[in-house]
Amino acid sequence: MDLLLLGFAALFAGFVDSIVGGGGLILVPTLFSVFPGLPPATLFGTNKGGAIWGTSAAMLTYVRRVQPPWSTVVPAALAAFVGALIGAWTITRVRPADFRQALPFILLAVLAYTLKRKDLGHHHAPRLSGTMEKLLAVGGGMAIGFYDGFFGPGTGNFLIFLFVRGFGFDFLHASAGAKVVNVACNLAALLVFTAKGHVLWPYAALIAAGNITGSVLGTRLALRRGTHFVRSMFLLVVVALIAKTAHDAFF
Repeated sequence: MDLLLLGFAALFAGFVDSIVGGGGLILVPTLFSVFPGLPPATLFGTNKGGAIWGTSAAMLTYVRRVQPPWSTVVPAALAAFVGALIGAWTITRVRPADFRQALPFILLAVLAYTLKRKDLGHHHAPRLSGTMEKLLAVGGGMAIGFYDGFFGPGTGNFLIFLFVRGFGFDFLHASAGAKVVNVACNLAALLVFTAKGHVLWPYAALIAAGNITGSVLGTRLALRRGTHFVRSMFLLVVVALIAKTAHDAFF
């Protein structure tokens, strides 16, 4: 029964994550529920070991159909890789209890800003170039990469918000760019967790199978429905993330 629950959670997480991120909202709590006695680092590592495959499948589908602005995405991905290495190493040393209480308020600010700017992410109009583009890409990628390696849930949402608000992408291009950066984050964190022995590979394989299936379905739906659909899904998932993270932190 636990394996069936985990497989279904992986499929649904892959579906949601491929559109707007937030798959960790579903999969990480499921892992904590199925394996309550295991160290958090092992559960995060097992999540990365499976989820990277779904994220990679979504990335490949997106970049075939939506050309991400590589001058922004590549520096962000490289910086995120380094940040995730540091974050994953840190989580093997400490527990992220204190950060959990701040997360709902950070997500609430993202939600409020997106709702206030009703045209945000509807039009693809990149507005940065040169040094400013690289600085924001590296700084944002490093910070979000660290968060992904250290904790994880909501990383895709933060990346999409960075690309939409910071660079002027529409939600569809932002989703494509976010997937490239997210793969870099997952790979870096997975390398650390693997080196530290914090991946349960048989369960990671089960997660991978469900995650890939969900990712393919979600990516095709997002590409077919377009940027307005992705924005709506983004708002819905952020609201769910606020509720879930607030419950975990305070109740």
